[in-house]
Amino acid sequence: MNVEEVLVKGASELGVQLTSHQVTLFLEYLTKIKSWSEKINITGITDERGIVINHFLDSISTLAFISEYSKVLDIGSGGGFPGIPVKIVRPSLEMTLLDSVQKKVFFMRDVIRRLGLKEIKAIWGRAEDISNGIPRAYFDFVVTRAVGKVDEILKLCIPYLSEGGKIILMRGKKGVEEWKERKDKTTRNFRLVNSKMFSLPFSPHQRVILIIAPEQ
Repeated sequence: MNVEEVLVKGASELGVQLTSHQVTLFLEYLTKIKSWSEKINITGITDERGIVINHFLDSISTLAFISEYSKVLDIGSGGGFPGIPVKIVRPSLEMTLLDSVQKKVFFMRDVIRRLGLKEIKAIWGRAEDISNGIPRAYFDFVVTRAVGKVDEILKLCIPYLSEGGKIILMRGKKGVEEWKERKDKTTRNFRLVNSKMFSLPFSPHQRVILIIAPEQ
């Protein structure tokens, strides 16, 4: 099974039917990752199949929780994950990508230009920096695959949420346990709105998505 088949079949298993145009965009994205990886470290995963499974399909898994025409902030995008794959599949979204590594931001901007994506921008900065130029209390969803303690990640995300907004945390198989261990240690009150545990297509790895909202 070639990488295109893995992408299409894996997306279908996650409930997403890709169009031929979207497949083309993903393959162009893959080409960009490979070419840029010769100069900088975009991702520790270097083989095409691994990138498709662990980055593209993993990113697509969040789509079940993101509404059309929403404003989305991706904190710690790195190589553009999950923000760019999510934007490819759901072009109606207003997407902002944030990363603290300037070279990776340059990479994301190059991908955005090459793929002709609209209503998406990549910003160089840190979430905790109040002068990063990203509006506060603005986004319907803040999503992150960041590694770290759940309570610390929530503190970074909360300033950017609009009223009624939600935080989407992409975690490993122990995600629910991490939530239970950390939820009482946060400086604000949060509630777990939804969670999803699933096996990544074509992979033995389990993933957990946590949908978290601040208490009103």
